[in-house]
Amino acid sequence: MKLLLTAASMLGIVLFAACGDDDEEDGGANEIGVTLQEWSVIPDAASAETGEVTFNVENVGPDDVHELVIVKTELDADNLPTADDGSVDEEGAGMEVIDEIEDIPVGETQTLTVDLEAGAYVLICNIYDEDEDEAHYEEGMRTAFTVE
Repeated sequence: MKLLLTAASMLGIVLFAACGDDDEEDGGANEIGVTLQEWSVIPDAASAETGEVTFNVENVGPDDVHELVIVKTELDADNLPTADDGSVDEEGAGMEVIDEIEDIPVGETQTLTVDLEAGAYVLICNIYDEDEDEAHYEEGMRTAFTVE
């Protein structure tokens, strides 16, 4: 009986290991959907695991071209350094721009994969529209994001 229990326990351990996290098989990639719209940046999760993170970014408009800029910073999302026109100074103190997708037309989805270390990030649209004299960041297109 003891031998049977030991065999059953071993089988359970093998089955548990075989049902491991699929993230290990695909290199640990995390996928985050991000919706851009006037005037919000809306990720489908507020955080991701350390390593490769894939952002699937959809611009639902309804009117404006948008972009996604990933900034590593300890600053609050609504307190990034700005230029006189209200756009974020991407070379400002306390920030590191990791990567970006520029000029995503309304109705399109684009993908960006980046290798992120643990820490605090801000996702922004940093477009300044001269014709309408509006900075998308200043209009509210920003959100905090955490990598753990």
